[in-house]
Amino acid sequence: MLAQLNDLAAKITAAQPGAIIETNLAYGELTLTIARDRWLDVVKTLRDGPDFLFVNFIDVTAADYPEREQRFDVVAHLLSPKHNLRVRLKTLTDEETPVASLTALYPAADWYERETYDLFGVTFSGHPDLRRIMTDYGFDGHPLRKDFPMTGFVEVRYDDEQKRVVYDPVRLVQEYRQFDFLSPWEGVQYDLPGDEKAKGQH
Repeated sequence: MLAQLNDLAAKITAAQPGAIIETNLAYGELTLTIARDRWLDVVKTLRDGPDFLFVNFIDVTAADYPEREQRFDVVAHLLSPKHNLRVRLKTLTDEETPVASLTALYPAADWYERETYDLFGVTFSGHPDLRRIMTDYGFDGHPLRKDFPMTGFVEVRYDDEQKRVVYDPVRLVQEYRQFDFLSPWEGVQYDLPGDEKAKGQH
């Protein structure tokens, strides 16, 4: 299997010169990092090339690294039933720059790209209907970004008097968004048993 994956990496690198930024073989899986402007070229070659035939689309998602200038890894997984191989594809982008949609090559990418847009804010050029799919239409922000507060911004409830769903701002007794995780007793105004250990007293 490892020999097959190494061979696959060499063949796709030769088939698309300059498009593959990095190949990584770890834990029995091959990951190809692709130049964003060559994303569709590489995927089309992987789908149609007789040495590849990755005709099964599995998913598209993203990973967020907010400390980087190009904070998002857009990640796709493909399967070749003919060669019994899987491959992971990655490309990098920022909050503003779209990635080419895979929907023209794999119609099944439609909802996955919508989910990635909704939860991360990654946009896909050429997508036929890029809009939210999991959150409400008026939702503020993208909840899988690392800088999105765990509490969210609003609470949703049904108001029996108004006979409709209403949105209230989140009200917190403690400001969890700035929680420093240094002590589970933060905010407590008296010493608790065991505190002397943290203060270096013996």
